[in-house]
Amino acid sequence: MKRFAGIFTPIATPFRADDSVDEAGLRSNVARWMTTSLRGLVVLGSSGEAAQLDDSEADRIVEVVRAEVPSDRPLIAGTGRESTKATIAATRRAALAGVDAVLVRTPSFFKPQMTTDVFVGHYTDVAEASPVPVLLYNVSVYTGVNLLPEAVERLAVHPNIVGIKESGGDIAQIAEYVARTPDDFTVLAGSATTLVHALAAGCDGAILALAALVPDACNQMLAFVSEGRLEDARRLQRRLLPLARSVGGTHGVPGLKAALELMAYVAGPPRPPLRPAITPVIDSIRDQLDALDVHPRGLKPALYAD
Repeated sequence: MKRFAGIFTPIATPFRADDSVDEAGLRSNVARWMTTSLRGLVVLGSSGEAAQLDDSEADRIVEVVRAEVPSDRPLIAGTGRESTKATIAATRRAALAGVDAVLVRTPSFFKPQMTTDVFVGHYTDVAEASPVPVLLYNVSVYTGVNLLPEAVERLAVHPNIVGIKESGGDIAQIAEYVARTPDDFTVLAGSATTLVHALAAGCDGAILALAALVPDACNQMLAFVSEGRLEDARRLQRRLLPLARSVGGTHGVPGLKAALELMAYVAGPPRPPLRPAITPVIDSIRDQLDALDVHPRGLKPALYAD
């Protein structure tokens, strides 16, 4: 099995009312996720509001999470920054704190100049300097740039670039990533709303906000596709779709944090300028959790096909 294959979740960063990081809540959440079927965790991803954190906060969060994650469960840290220099520095700090790999988003501020050659140069420099394996991170919905299959194909031959997370729903692009990269290169889906399609296209697993809430269901989806039980996978996808939308593209981090609180995790408010989910959204998410028969300790087996 590829080391970074399987189902991961990008954990939320819990904040207190005074906007400080709730370290005790973070420890509690991680300890609980470690009792689930998740392959591992991603810290400082988009769902963790990484863009809203300063470096000292980010470094401390990695330290706190690493202390709670056993060595046999992979911990991945988001270390992408706008400059190559800052990305390398963040990557080295995360490696020093003990992460198993880093997830590096595409730089994006100078969009017209973010060409395939620029991306290849950036990621190659990061990979050369990184003490741990590097996963590429394409999240066009936030960055507004796209890491094309040509760039991924060129980067996949680097011995320290081991995979990619693709957060979009372009299944053709995902399939091209799979086709144009070596067999030992890990391709991870990042959209729960198209998970069954991404897995069928050849993804080795996924990094999903949804998996923070229903990890067993996400793992069951992976198993169904691996076993060729596509109708069961599609049926499960349909059941998960409303909640996947709510904690993904529709309500984003505020929706995810509302769902986590309903599931008795510690989430707190999102960091401004994001605002907490409003009451009608919370009520809708509660109904979606109830429809799945989700309880604070997980999903009842009745969700799954026989």
